[in-house]
Amino acid sequence: MASEAPQGGEVKASAASGWRFAYGPRVIAGAGAAESIPAVLPPGPVLFVTDRQILGLGLARPALAALRRAGHDLMIFDAVEADPSEATLLAAVEAGRSAGVSSVVGFGGGSPMDVAKLAAYLLGSGDQVADIYGVDRALGQRLPLALVPTTAGTGSEATGIAIITVGETEKKGVVSARLVADVALLDATLTLGLPRLVTAATGIDAMVHAIEATTSARLKNPVSDALAREALRLLSGNILRACERPDDLAAREAMLLGAHLAGVAFANAPVGGVHALAYPLGGHFHVPHGHSNALMLAPVLSHNLAAAAGDYAGLLDCVAPGSTEVGVAQRAGAFVAVMQRLVQATGLPLRLRDVGVAESDLPLLAREAMKQQRLLINNPVVIEEADARLLYEAAF
Repeated sequence: MASEAPQGGEVKASAASGWRFAYGPRVIAGAGAAESIPAVLPPGPVLFVTDRQILGLGLARPALAALRRAGHDLMIFDAVEADPSEATLLAAVEAGRSAGVSSVVGFGGGSPMDVAKLAAYLLGSGDQVADIYGVDRALGQRLPLALVPTTAGTGSEATGIAIITVGETEKKGVVSARLVADVALLDATLTLGLPRLVTAATGIDAMVHAIEATTSARLKNPVSDALAREALRLLSGNILRACERPDDLAAREAMLLGAHLAGVAFANAPVGGVHALAYPLGGHFHVPHGHSNALMLAPVLSHNLAAAAGDYAGLLDCVAPGSTEVGVAQRAGAFVAVMQRLVQATGLPLRLRDVGVAESDLPLLAREAMKQQRLLINNPVVIEEADARLLYEAAF
């Protein structure tokens, strides 16, 4: 899964004082785009990072065939798991090093793409992963890198952010512009037929990226706002259609583009409280990242409502075109209500008790959430441990 943090350490900038924005990778989009990978890579062996499910479904077959036809030797690393571990990353690096690869491809959801980004960097720079956790600590050179998402959610193909699980439960991020891929290939045919709950969870993840980029207390800027609004319009307008008609290519294309735009937005204007509280659910209870976000979205939106009212009011037309509410408070409240109904309509279980969390676990979750200060500082309202406990209780 992709992490949520800024690509740099800049101070907060307003429109009056100036702002900064970094565009993401070059994009190639369209049906069959994944088969153009050979054209964007240099000659030589390729480390192809994916997972066994992707290979088993045959999704990577056309891309792999295209690479072989172009004369690339392939080192296929398919051992990436959900919430990939540091040991998995290091195994991928060793596989690439032993094969003498000259480029890296990440093919799959957020986990394979995160591993691919870090493997490309570690292989190119020679750095040790323990030395680069954090913001702007990866400053060396990476190998050429192409990313191909097979879900419409993480936006990892758009960002210079990667998350690895260290030890049993702790998630650590590497945030650096050096991790931004050279090329992202958006091929919506790879997302056709995804199960409803996967479509829902990944789509909600992308919507949360857009919402939290808009309300970010740090590095918010007009370009990320514009991208986030368009992302939210595309995602909210197509998520139920994609859930109900899994082979609807137009809906899948809209979802994939929306997820990518949201990725570019949050790579510049980092996300906050929803993601900070979602991470412990993944680390301790192995709840998929998008589902974790869905569980915490309503409580955190409500917690932020007063401080973020202007931003929420501005997002209402993205999720409810033609809305007749007037006044900032009324429009902001309507936005929160629409998002709650939309998430409920996807069919995801939305209570912590439904995903194996016991009431006695809530203090642990609140303590663990406090470790995500790099995200909590971006929330428009302060979230202390006591607040986190109340938010988990609201979701229980």
